[in-house]
Amino acid sequence: MSTVPVVEARQVVKRYGATTALDHADLTVLPGQTHALVGRNGAGKSTLVAVLTGLTAPDSGSLLMNGEPVPRLSERDGWRSRVACVYQRSTIIPDLSVAENLFLNRQETLRGFVRWSAVRRAATQLLERWSVDVDVRRPAGELGVEQRQFIEIARSLSFGARFVILDEPTAQLDGGAITRLFGHIAELQRQGVTFLFISHHLQEVYDICDTVTVYRDARHVLTAPVADLPKPDLVAAMTGENAVVAEERASSARRGPAVLRVRELSLAPHYAGVSFEVAPGEIVGLAGAGGSGKTEVAETLAGLRAADSGTVDVGDHRPRPGDVPAALAAGLGFVPEDRHHQGLVPGMSVADNTTLSVMDRLGPGIFVRSGLRDRLAGTMIDRLEVKTPGPGLAVSALSGGNQQKVVMARALAGDPRVLVLITPTAGVDVRSKEFLLGKVAEAAAGGTAVLIASDELDDLRLCDRVLVLVHGRLTTGLAAGWRDHEVVAAMEGVDLDA
Repeated sequence: MSTVPVVEARQVVKRYGATTALDHADLTVLPGQTHALVGRNGAGKSTLVAVLTGLTAPDSGSLLMNGEPVPRLSERDGWRSRVACVYQRSTIIPDLSVAENLFLNRQETLRGFVRWSAVRRAATQLLERWSVDVDVRRPAGELGVEQRQFIEIARSLSFGARFVILDEPTAQLDGGAITRLFGHIAELQRQGVTFLFISHHLQEVYDICDTVTVYRDARHVLTAPVADLPKPDLVAAMTGENAVVAEERASSARRGPAVLRVRELSLAPHYAGVSFEVAPGEIVGLAGAGGSGKTEVAETLAGLRAADSGTVDVGDHRPRPGDVPAALAAGLGFVPEDRHHQGLVPGMSVADNTTLSVMDRLGPGIFVRSGLRDRLAGTMIDRLEVKTPGPGLAVSALSGGNQQKVVMARALAGDPRVLVLITPTAGVDVRSKEFLLGKVAEAAAGGTAVLIASDELDDLRLCDRVLVLVHGRLTTGLAAGWRDHEVVAAMEGVDLDA
């Protein structure tokens, strides 16, 4: 087998405005390997994938594939023959058959008409060659996640690429499907296919990969054989610290019955058998990597999803599953994951966005008393220190940090008994982050039970305790005072003592 690297990236720099997404980063992947690329959120992994697949050009540095310079960005066929990426979100078109997906826009024709028999025959031969057992006539929408991934891998190989990037391939798979995927990867590896494996679950790196590269803060930190790198050293490389201790806060948790009680909550395929309680004044973290189920659990509590089974009680109320107004009426405040698509109505004013959760308090029936609305909005604007010339300004005109303050203000406007937050400081500057977390602590000090679903360590340091989800199941509970490497290892599914 050739020893020329399949990919050799040297001193790659990529900037987006003032943000340096890649800072003189390196990567070398040898043929026939399954090479892991790991790092915390914001480490630069996604930007590197965009560079490796020809979706963006680096500002400086060099990139070789099989010892040769890569094509220009416009030469898409040249890129497809060298590299393919199977993303966490499938690119398979569900309304088309397997055969049509495999040869989309490449169907054999005769006098302008598609020769469907030839297309199906070529699809069958392709799947047989790469050991994929799927009926090519079957609608792709009927396939499971695992089968769709196999189809995407086969399609990428049909262009001639023998280097495949797998971006979080196990995020939506159960244990059996993961085992089958790993077996398939190993078989393809024996046939000369090289993989770059990106995963938040570090145990998978030890299960399937030969070599691992770690990125941190947009930079290359280390590359080493997996067999020679102990798990604690890998986690330490990712975090940059192996002895950072989460600062303990004076807990505001009060004695007495829990105000949020979750019992055996399950929603396939996202999470199963989740149970926990949160006391008044307590801040509990729900941590997990991508695909862990933490976001879906939080959205279920807020009524955005209906669980298949289990119960959620807020005080003496049991809101109807999948019913947001019922969750609000029970006393639950909510900050969603994506403020742009879930948290704000861009065309509405700051006042309207701030008071959307308490419309029933602003007037009789469907009518809103504008004066009452503006007074309440003004109170919340002052409380959250939203920088706006007035409550009538369109919320879209605010900065990102101030928009997030508006989302938080709405969650707090109803004086909730329970506050559920999903990555509440995402996309805001340091000062806004500190301010928002201070308001969360202030709410807890007033007796509100708080659940923070996040994989950001700064968010989790605020918590009295942290519960960790891995592949949809609660695996670990950590008391305040945990070290960074402990919570990161738990989220990544790694047993540091193994």
